[in-house]
Amino acid sequence: MEIIERELICPICAELFTQPLILPCQHSVCHRCVRELLMPSRDDSFSTDAGSESSNPGSPRARGPSPCTEKLERLVRSGSISSPGWRRSSVTPRVTTFPCPGCQHDIDLGERGISMLFRNFTLESIVERYRQAARAAVAIMCNTCKPPVQEATKSCMDCKASFCNECFKMNHPWGTPRAQHEYVGPTTNFRPKVLMCPEHEMEKVNMYCEVCRRPVCHLCKLGGSHANHRVTSMSSAYKILKEKLSKSIHYLISKEDQVRTQISELEVMMRHTEENGQLAERRANEHFEHLFETLQERRTEMLRSIEQSRSLRVERLRAQVEEYQGMLENSGLVGYAQEVLKETDQSCFVQTAKLLHVRIQKATESLKTFQPAATPSFEEFVLDTSKEELLLKELSFSGVPAPPVIDLSRCRVYNEGLIHWRLSEDSLPTDHHIVEFRKLGAEEESRWSATERVYGCSTVVSDLAGDARYAFRVKSCRNGVFSPCSPEVSFHTPPAPVFGFLFNEKCGFSAERLQLSKRRDSVESVAGTSFLLAAERVQTGSYICLDYIIGDTGISHGRHYWAFRVEPDSYMVKVGVASDSKLTEWFHNPRDTSSPRYDHDSGHDSGSEDACFEVSQPFTLLTVGMGRLFIPKASASAAGDHSSRVLPMPQRIGVCLDYDAARVFFYDADTMRCVYERPVDCSGTMFPAFGLLEKRQIYMHSNTSIFTFINIYFYI
Repeated sequence: MEIIERELICPICAELFTQPLILPCQHSVCHRCVRELLMPSRDDSFSTDAGSESSNPGSPRARGPSPCTEKLERLVRSGSISSPGWRRSSVTPRVTTFPCPGCQHDIDLGERGISMLFRNFTLESIVERYRQAARAAVAIMCNTCKPPVQEATKSCMDCKASFCNECFKMNHPWGTPRAQHEYVGPTTNFRPKVLMCPEHEMEKVNMYCEVCRRPVCHLCKLGGSHANHRVTSMSSAYKILKEKLSKSIHYLISKEDQVRTQISELEVMMRHTEENGQLAERRANEHFEHLFETLQERRTEMLRSIEQSRSLRVERLRAQVEEYQGMLENSGLVGYAQEVLKETDQSCFVQTAKLLHVRIQKATESLKTFQPAATPSFEEFVLDTSKEELLLKELSFSGVPAPPVIDLSRCRVYNEGLIHWRLSEDSLPTDHHIVEFRKLGAEEESRWSATERVYGCSTVVSDLAGDARYAFRVKSCRNGVFSPCSPEVSFHTPPAPVFGFLFNEKCGFSAERLQLSKRRDSVESVAGTSFLLAAERVQTGSYICLDYIIGDTGISHGRHYWAFRVEPDSYMVKVGVASDSKLTEWFHNPRDTSSPRYDHDSGHDSGSEDACFEVSQPFTLLTVGMGRLFIPKASASAAGDHSSRVLPMPQRIGVCLDYDAARVFFYDADTMRCVYERPVDCSGTMFPAFGLLEKRQIYMHSNTSIFTFINIYFYI
């Protein structure tokens, strides 16, 4: 029994199973452990029938905290384990989803919680036999004997009690129903004779669901959660599973020699791993020692150079000081010259004064053009080690993959962050990646958060704060060793909660001129017969017409943000917001499709439509097209200033409506830079609004005029 102890240990508490429950993934955990996990803030008053492990002196193991338990508790506290907050007999919310400690798959117990799980009576019986073998010296006593109590010889599974021979005969007399009770050897583990359905407590399980891989009753099959599942009879499932298990065990036993050979190979590999690991450690230490020696030598040489330069400069300055001190009265050169002047013999004076005069002249010239003999600055000795520090940070083993590079062109931050990265072509294979992120410009800036393991080259980061800048970096892992982190990139989250909507196909939508995708998240302007018929009335020039479409959800309060993409080759698209009153005017008033001045903001640059632009109106539309974004004129006086009003069209455009403040903002959604804002009349319900304009062009081909319509694509 000691050999199989590993199979009898709960992965949460790391102790022997106590009333094990079978999870949907077929792994088992203690009833007490699951209960403590689902009710982390309450004292567990549950007591098992067999008694707690810590109070039983004969138990081979005692309960204690384990790393797995602490990990799950951290998950609960951090909110990684979901808590829908359903209640039964307590106001404390219970979690119903948690990761299986065996396979890490999420286990959702649903509203029924723990009551939906089966007890693993087979495992429980094996654990009890192990406990009995471990405490063979501790006898199980009779539960009904009068003092002195005798040692029990058998246990009744129906009475759930242990008896000595005499007491068993007295409590199970021949000719009575008690004589038919099932009895086993002395035990403290009493399990029910019949397994009952956890969903229908009065029903016995008599079938096996092949989809869920669990026993079910006939009510589960008739109208329960297993109605459409494939089931078999319990006897058939028992026979099939027992036959499979027997064959598998027989196969393993027949391969015992092979298993022993592989164990020997694994032991040799373990020994080689230890030896190679120690060798690699010694070699790494040697390399670092060599680096330290090289760095120390270089340090000594460079410090010696600084010292030599310092000494040389000080000596030069000291000599210059002494020279200048000689120019002072009664000292040095001046004092000597004063003494020479006292010479009265002309020949002797001339003999000495000639050379002295030359020295005096040099001193006078140096005084007039004062220049220090050396500079006190040591700028040429400033040491820049930034490149070396970067190289040292990227120092890694030859078997470690190169750091990944975040692909900015594919990354997006909206209500969540979509981060893409790529590996270099010569990079080694990786096991997984870790994405780290942190909030910038706040107290949390120094603390990095990490995602779970990512096995692809992209992941979604959730729970990002709004109107904040985040830094992201990625590192790869191979054989438990991480690569250096990728260069950091930063993204700005939207300034307001993301507003979700689709295009409205019922309000003002022209099916003849606009085509919606099946998901109603993209629209395309197409040619229509009405335009061809209207074109017959046009003799000169051209005409334009806007087709409007709105979102299917309105805004009546708060701040909201949405983003979209306009195809760069679109001729003209108007984007913004409009109130329900303005939409009524657009969609229900008749319009002349051949008039170039019908629309209030047609794009015609006469300036008349901008005369009252400073007045807050129930709509705001920004014009984009031909790869540019056009800022509306602030007043009629700015009619001639075009350069400041034309900007390159962003790849994605964002709109933020602050309903309460009655203002609308337009953003470059990639950089979150506000390009334009203005007040808007929010007296009614506001809707995201879009206007699409078709453009006709005539091409000459084989002396035939052909109308060619340029399709305008617009995607949300």
